[in-house]
Amino acid sequence: MLGQREPEIYGHQTLEDIRALCLEKAKTLGINADFRQSNHEGVLVEWIQEALGVVDGVVINAAAYTHSSVAIHDALKLLSVPIIEVHISNPKEREAFRHFSYIEPLAAAVFAGFGAKGYEMALEKVAEIAGSGT
Repeated sequence: MLGQREPEIYGHQTLEDIRALCLEKAKTLGINADFRQSNHEGVLVEWIQEALGVVDGVVINAAAYTHSSVAIHDALKLLSVPIIEVHISNPKEREAFRHFSYIEPLAAAVFAGFGAKGYEMALEKVAEIAGSGT
């Protein structure tokens, strides 16, 4: 619901705008990107599991699941690639229930509060880490 839900927090860019931004950024970095979105926790877990042994990094904005999903945490633990957590707003500057992240302990980096630019920063970080062989 990006662009419609709480634009004072999340801005006016739509999911399609962010998809285009990410795909263009990946192209300029010379990396492949697969941009996906689901509102269903189980689908997200399955996508993460499918990434095992296939991808060089994962950029994830788990939205509200960040604060509640042990299943997503456990799926991400399977991966041995950089995991980059992204949030358009900064959850730690919002309601107390948003201050905890199940993803953060697994993340090589967290970009929160940078708006859509955080996705570009995350892709740069994946390219940097994957390119270094780490």
